[in-house]
Amino acid sequence: MKKVIFVCVENSNRSQMAEAFAHIHGADIVEAFSAGSRPSGRINPKAIEAMKELGYDLAMHASKGLDEFNGKEFDAAVTMGCGDECPLVLAKKRLDWKLPDPKQMPPEQFREIRDLIEAKVKELLQTL
Repeated sequence: MKKVIFVCVENSNRSQMAEAFAHIHGADIVEAFSAGSRPSGRINPKAIEAMKELGYDLAMHASKGLDEFNGKEFDAAVTMGCGDECPLVLAKKRLDWKLPDPKQMPPEQFREIRDLIEAKVKELLQTL
């Protein structure tokens, strides 16, 4: 089983949705995690609603910090447009998906980011 971590600043939107899509599409091949460099402590209600539209309950997730994963090695670490805010995580493979933070976006644009994240997670799963 491969281990993958998705990292953004607040761990409330992008990384949470990516973790969810990894669970949905890769449960048999990956253990998926997410974290934030400065976690907000909550999942954005817009993200919960956007994932609910696809039948996934993101409300069961929790916003976590990277400290929880110190010293743990991953097969892949994906940062999400957080630049210098995302410290390095021990990983065999690193990717940076430069995705805008959808936090303040209207629902239509939020869904576009959600769908882009799903496509990118599916691509990643093909390479593991």
